[in-house]
Amino acid sequence: MPEDDEPAGGTPRRRALLISLLAIGLTVLAVLTIVVSTAPRPGQSTAPPSASRSPGTPTPSGSPAPSVTPAPSASAAPTAPTVGAYPWHTGIVSTTFWVGEIFDPNAADGSQVYSTYDSGWMASYGGCDGVRTADDCQTEVRTAANDYFPTQLAPKENPFYLDLPFDDLNDAQAFATREKVVPWAGQSAYAGSAGDDTVSLMKNRWVRIRSNGQTCYGQIEDAGPGQYHDAAYVFGADDARPANKKFNGAGMDVSPALNGCLRFSDTNGENDTVDWQFVEAADVPPGPWTKIVTTSGVRP
Repeated sequence: MPEDDEPAGGTPRRRALLISLLAIGLTVLAVLTIVVSTAPRPGQSTAPPSASRSPGTPTPSGSPAPSVTPAPSASAAPTAPTVGAYPWHTGIVSTTFWVGEIFDPNAADGSQVYSTYDSGWMASYGGCDGVRTADDCQTEVRTAANDYFPTQLAPKENPFYLDLPFDDLNDAQAFATREKVVPWAGQSAYAGSAGDDTVSLMKNRWVRIRSNGQTCYGQIEDAGPGQYHDAAYVFGADDARPANKKFNGAGMDVSPALNGCLRFSDTNGENDTVDWQFVEAADVPPGPWTKIVTTSGVRP
């Protein structure tokens, strides 16, 4: 049959071809629609949505930028203290001692009339750090009412003092090893002091002490109790226990002022415990412990 005489609708083969072309066209149109609808518009972020947005993350066009509080400038920030430079020693038994005390007249270290750093400690301090009797010097209760100072004496040196078991002058082992074990031995203040027994690396150093919810500060003015070269405990970073076995294993003696400031349960007992760490003088905050600061050197 001639082509121009083809029945309406064409041959089955032509109808199939038209249907195929129509299907392809519809598929292409659908694909183009999806591409156009998902393409980013100018200014739109392609980042996935997030529950929170940190400062600096692009904000979608048309949305108000989030309010960001500016960080304080370096000049506005307070100077950070360096109290963390030295490790804490925790749960250390502390007894109490005082200038002028004589607790064992038969022992070489049984008198606080002198200290390991000052042969005339009582005179340097100004007298008995407590209550003077006819033949003795007794301790006394100290309170915040007068900044824990002695009630019968105007001290010449800091009444907030303590000792630790490392005598870097008179104990041969401590003296021989002090430049290796004392953390601040390399500071400029001790330049040239190696082997010099007229200079102590311990005397007048500051210690931060905590007990009973209180934090107080004191200066090292003697050595003890019971041991005199316990470097592992005094300078160790692993919270070692004191080598001393006397006085309930005490690892520190504190003055009556520190006893009162730390709210010890006994004015002269062996059951109070403290946490402590060395601090630099620059990190000691103002307080009753800075009313008089001891600066005297070694007195043979």
